[in-house]
This record gives sequence, C-alpha cells and structure tokens, in this order.
Amino acid sequence: MTGTCLSMFALKEFSNLQEWQPQSTGELTPEQLSGSTVAVRRAEHNSVMIYIRRVGPLVLHKRQRDKKKFRFVFMVAALIISISLVLRLLQTNPELTLSNLVGRSVGGAASFQLKTDNHKDDGPKGKCGLAKPCPGNDYTFKIYSGATNIIGPQICFEGKMIIEKDTRGNRPGINIAVVNEKTGEHVSTGSFNMWNGKVEELIEFLKSIEDGSLVLIATFDDPATKLNDEARTLIAELGSSYISQLKFRDNWLFVGGKKTITQVTFEQHIKNDRETNKYESWPEMIEMEGCIPRID
Repeated sequence: MTGTCLSMFALKEFSNLQEWQPQSTGELTPEQLSGSTVAVRRAEHNSVMIYIRRVGPLVLHKRQRDKKKFRFVFMVAALIISISLVLRLLQTNPELTLSNLVGRSVGGAASFQLKTDNHKDDGPKGKCGLAKPCPGNDYTFKIYSGATNIIGPQICFEGKMIIEKDTRGNRPGINIAVVNEKTGEHVSTGSFNMWNGKVEELIEFLKSIEDGSLVLIATFDDPATKLNDEARTLIAELGSSYISQLKFRDNWLFVGGKKTITQVTFEQHIKNDRETNKYESWPEMIEMEGCIPRID
C-alpha cells in the first residue's frame, strides 16, 4: 500500500513538472512560479538518483585514461629495450657499425664469422672458410685474434673449430692449440690469463709440448703484462720473431712448431696505439689463414 502511494505521488509530481512551461513572453505568474518551484525542488530530489546512476560511465572514462597511460608507458619501455639491444649488439660485435647494421641483415652482420664447410658460393671453398682450398693434402688453418675485451679468439684447423668464438669475455690472454704434425689430430688446448693469471702455468704448458707438434696461438685483450723472459724464450723457440716485442693489449697471431719437419712459420701482429686503434683502448681484430704441408 505504501509503495503504491509513493509511485502515484512521484507520477503526479512528474505530471506537474511537465505541465509547467515558460510563457512565450518569458514572464511567470506568481502562482506558476510558486508551483513550479515546488515541482523543481521535488524533481531535484529525484534527479539525485539519475546523477548517481551516471557515475558508471565516468568511471569507465577513467579506466580508458589509465589504459592509454599504460599503453604509453609500454611503448616507451619497448623503445628503451630496443635501443639497449642495438647498443649491446654494436658493443659485442666490433665489426658492426650503425651504417652497415641498417644495410645488412642479422646474418650479414655476422659475416666476419668463419664460414662452415658446406657454405655454398661461387667456386670451391677451403676448409675453415678459406677463399681457396689448400693444394693436395695440406693442412688448412684459420685463426682470429680477440676484439676489445669482449669477443674472444678463434682457432680453426682442418675444418674443426678448436677454439670457438666467445662473446662473454672468456679466455683473455694467450690461447694455444697443439696439433700432431703427422696425423693432424688435436692434442691439447691451453688458455692463459696474462693480466692477473700465473705465467708459471703458461711456462709449464709450453714445456709439455712434444717434439713434432704444430702450435697455433691467438691472443685476446692483454697477452703481455705477466709474460716474462722465460716464457718469451720458449715461444721464440717455436719460431716466433715478434714475441720479444709483444706488449700490453697488442693483437698477435702465430703458427709454428716444436722441432717439426716442415718448420713452417706464420705470424701477424698489430700494436696497441691509442692514436691508431680502431676501438680506442684496443687495436682492431686480425685474422690469418694458410696451408701447412702434410707429412706423408
């Protein structure tokens, strides 16, 4: 009964509000003004419910604004991550620059890496990615020095990667691969830190090399700080003519042997000089390849 009366009262007040219309002259009689004021006040009371029901869409607009803010933050974060990855790539791969990075694909950007034996290109390729195969039965080698203090050295012999490239700064100093001259088999490998390592370990390794062994050496970062006269003499006996001049952060590659029959020697070096360095505190990476006669 009470609900019915309230509904009828609301309907009546709404009818009174509809009946009130402003005069065309813009003037209201006192009776109209008095009645309309009551109706408007009562209508205002009812309009509170209408206002409350419209809070929903306002909250929805706030969520939309939050969504736009989140999208903006996400785009900025993605941009920062992308720039960081590009800078990291340029840092870890000194052979890349911004200009050739844009012009080449990721595969092309790493073109300085050793090519695999099954790489297809114009003309026959040699093992370890040599431009031409070695004549007859000769051994094939290709070695790279390290680059800055990030990219490690590489030593490839007869198509086998004895020391693989590392981009985490591992194996700084002098890296050595020993191969049997007669069979071409890999005998041993050693990595010796010449910045804060022990030169005695290098000396012990050099003395352990057996006669008739081919020795391949590649440096990375600093190869000379801990190098003493005894170690330099042992390397000179393998055929090196530059070891006595090797200094802090020089890049140096060497292939020789200990009392080998062929007595071949290959050597290449580049000095560390801030005025000519490619990477500020480090000279550019060097590579060397060649063929070693095989003993029948």
